[in-house]
Amino acid sequence: MSGIFISFEGIDGSGKSTQAKRLADALRHLGLEVLLTREPGGSPGAEEIRSLVLEGAPDRWSAETEILLFTAARRDHLEKTILPAVAAGKVVICDRFADSTRVYQGITRGDLRAKVDVLHREMIGREPDLTLLIDMDPQTGLARAKGRQTAEERFEDFGLDMQVRMRAGFLDLAQEFSNRFRVVDGDRDADVVADEITALVRKALV
Repeated sequence: MSGIFISFEGIDGSGKSTQAKRLADALRHLGLEVLLTREPGGSPGAEEIRSLVLEGAPDRWSAETEILLFTAARRDHLEKTILPAVAAGKVVICDRFADSTRVYQGITRGDLRAKVDVLHREMIGREPDLTLLIDMDPQTGLARAKGRQTAEERFEDFGLDMQVRMRAGFLDLAQEFSNRFRVVDGDRDADVVADEITALVRKALV
């Protein structure tokens, strides 16, 4: 089969990272060659940028600076990891991609969507073939995210109001890009969510 590029999106604590791993395992069990990756990160250069944007005080970077950092990381990730894997016929599963930048920097931290779109068009120029949005109550997601107690909590530290706006932003994107988005209710048992996701992906692979 030809390669396919799948992304997972959602607010912090929505369970998308767990579900991305579960999908990768399920597809490998079916005999498919799978590459599981993440953003920011997924290549050595992008992983270095990851620590810059996810750690530290909430006001460490302006939204404009974040857009540039995320785009630089994404370009390296695309060149070094995603495109070669898709060309080799693999299923690429990415924990976040450009839709996160559209929401985090383009919508929730200022009216910067136009700048995000210009940079994406000029420097990235690739959308996922399928995007799985794990939708969840923002308060539940934030509690989960803060419960992890990791160093990468810069965006969680913006608080509940930002999580509410991010959820609305993702749902708006699901309508804007309805051809590739599938919205999955994340406020259910993890096994039920995983089964639905696997079914959606298997349908897309046919």
